[in-house]
Amino acid sequence: MSSKLNRRRVLEAGGLTLATAGAAWGAHTLGAASGAEAAGRAQSTDDAIRIGYLPITDASPLLLAHARGLYEDAGVQVEQPVLFRSWASLTEAFISGSVDVIHLLMPMAVYLKYDLGADAQVVAWNHVNGSALTLSPSISNLSELAGQTVAIPAWFSLHNILVQKILKEAGLTPVIRTTADKTQNEVALIVMAPADMIPALANGTIAGFTVADPFNAAAHASGTGTIQRFMGDVWRDHACCVTMMRSSLIEREGGAAQKFVDALVKAQVYARENRVEAAALLSEKKYLPQKPAAILRAMTDHFEEHKEIIKHPSWGGELLQFQPYPYASYTQELVQQMRNTLMDAPTDFLEDLDASAVHGELVNSELVTQAMQAAGGLGTFGLKSLERTEEISA
Repeated sequence: MSSKLNRRRVLEAGGLTLATAGAAWGAHTLGAASGAEAAGRAQSTDDAIRIGYLPITDASPLLLAHARGLYEDAGVQVEQPVLFRSWASLTEAFISGSVDVIHLLMPMAVYLKYDLGADAQVVAWNHVNGSALTLSPSISNLSELAGQTVAIPAWFSLHNILVQKILKEAGLTPVIRTTADKTQNEVALIVMAPADMIPALANGTIAGFTVADPFNAAAHASGTGTIQRFMGDVWRDHACCVTMMRSSLIEREGGAAQKFVDALVKAQVYARENRVEAAALLSEKKYLPQKPAAILRAMTDHFEEHKEIIKHPSWGGELLQFQPYPYASYTQELVQQMRNTLMDAPTDFLEDLDASAVHGELVNSELVTQAMQAAGGLGTFGLKSLERTEEISA
C-alpha cells in the first residue's frame, strides 16, 4: 500500500478529509509538522526513542516517565516527547517513522495493524477509563438529544463505540453524514478535534461531546458542560489508549523496548499513588496546555460530586486509572464491538478478521508482564489475575 493511500486512509479513520483537515484541527496543515513537532524531529538521533502524543491525560504515563527521569534510570535514551494536535497527524507520524512510540486509541491500533499493515505492536495499556459524555447544561435528559449533534474524537475510538451504546439504550438512533431528524429520535455524530469541542458546545454548534480528559473536566469547571456519563461506567476498566511501539524498536539489541516499558510501568505506579503531584508535573513542565485546575480534576476522583449519574459504583469508572496489563478478553470483545458500530470510515478489513486471533498478533504482553513483576506484581495495580470477563452495561 502506498504512503499516499496510507495517509488518505488514516484521515478517513480520524474522520477528516484533506479539504477539511486543516480547518478542523487548526494550528497547522495536516501532514506538515507544527513548529514543536518539527523541532522534535530535527533533534532525533539514531539511538534515542521518539515519543509522539496528544495533549490529553491519556498520555500521562509516557509523559511522567520523561518528567521524572525514569527512562534514564532504566538505561534508555528518550527524546523530549513531541506534541501532535490530532489523532490523524499522530498516526501519520508513526506510520512514516517520525516517532517510535505513541499512545493510540485501541480501535485505531487494530485499524493500523489490519488495514494499513503497520509493523508495530501494542506493548501495554496506557490507561483505563478517563473519558466521559459531556452535554450542554441546557440538556437534562438524554432524550433531549433527538435532532442534535454529538462530537467524537475519531471513528475508530472507544468513545464512538460507547456513545452509540448509550444513545441506543436511551431509544435514540445514531446517524452519520446527515442532519439528525428529531421526529425519528436521531442523533448526528461528527468527528471533531478535542480542542474545538468546548468552544463548539459553548456556541451551540454541538449539543454534547465524548472525549478523553481533561476536556470533560474543563467543561464542567467552566460551566460550559455537564458530565452525563463516565465511559468507564459503561465498559468496566476499558483501555481507551494503548502504548504502541514500532517493531524495529522491540527487536533492537540491548533490550531498549523492555527498559522503556519498565519506565512506563513505574510511571503508572507513580500516577496511581501521587495524583496531585502527577497533575502538577504535567502542568508545570508544559506537557499539557490546559489549565492546571482542569488537569488536577481529571487526575483525581470526584465520585461524591457525580454519584447520582453513576450506575455501577463498584466499578470506579469515573476515575482515570493506570493499569498496564493488556487483557486478551478485551481485545477480542473490542473487535466484535467495532463490527457493530456505525463508522464513516473504512471497515471492510473487519469482515474476515478472526477476533480470537487478533490479540496474539497485535499485542506483545511479554514486556509489560516482566515490567509489572519488577514493579511489585499484579497487586500493585489492584489486579488479581491475568484473565477477566468483560463487563459492558449502557
